[in-house]
Amino acid sequence: MHLLRLTIYSVLFSLVAFGQTAITPARKTALFNGKNLNGWYPWIKGEGRTDTSKVFTVSKGIIHISGEKWGGIATNQEFKDYHLVVEWRWGTKTWGDREKRTRDSGILIHAVGEDGMASNGTWLESLESQIIEGGTGDVLFVAGKNKPTGSAKIRELGKEIYWDPNGTPTDNITKRLDWWGRSPNWKDELGFRGPDDVEKPVGEWNRQEIYADGDKLAYVLNGRLVNQAYNLSHRQGKIQIQSEGAEIFVRKVELQPLKSAPPIPAFRR
Repeated sequence: MHLLRLTIYSVLFSLVAFGQTAITPARKTALFNGKNLNGWYPWIKGEGRTDTSKVFTVSKGIIHISGEKWGGIATNQEFKDYHLVVEWRWGTKTWGDREKRTRDSGILIHAVGEDGMASNGTWLESLESQIIEGGTGDVLFVAGKNKPTGSAKIRELGKEIYWDPNGTPTDNITKRLDWWGRSPNWKDELGFRGPDDVEKPVGEWNRQEIYADGDKLAYVLNGRLVNQAYNLSHRQGKIQIQSEGAEIFVRKVELQPLKSAPPIPAFRR
């Protein structure tokens, strides 16, 4: 009996360790404890699971992501069917070839596969809730070994597709799905602001919410619905927060069950 229990435990541990079992939160849970990065691990492009440059640190209850090197911090555990809240604000420092370009980061969800499999050795295969000046709330399909796909109601403008609740239902989307109010005149330049931006000015805290419900996603930024997709190929996985050339601070990463989460707000322009 003792051997049987050990065997069962070993099997369960293996399933978790290799991403075959995903947790659906039963109660509100802080993924960031305010003290350290327990429950997370770093991944730095070209360096692996090391962070000798201290790209990711914790001080006074806040995660500081320097942005100096490309990579991310990922949860050890996989999750599915949840409401995720991330509160963040931009810092002032930018780096490398993005020093004079828009501040850029992101929240990757349903992240699977080997570390660094996507984006030339940088991130996990995933769906992204984009954080970038002027484009926060875009859906990105981050391809790794496989290419994530989804469906959405869209409108087209030039080469871009925008989420539009009254738009044309479209399947097999693999390119970036812009949030509804992204400026068609967006420029990759530091400090860009569009006329309809929902993101707060640099230095102020933003509240980014992700409703992951089976094959459906909804993104809410500062209380406003900005994007939705459905028929998603990826429906569970790790959560990864990016370092992508811009300093960013995070004070909350919290999961709760969908049944106890605030309702998705009605769309308004």
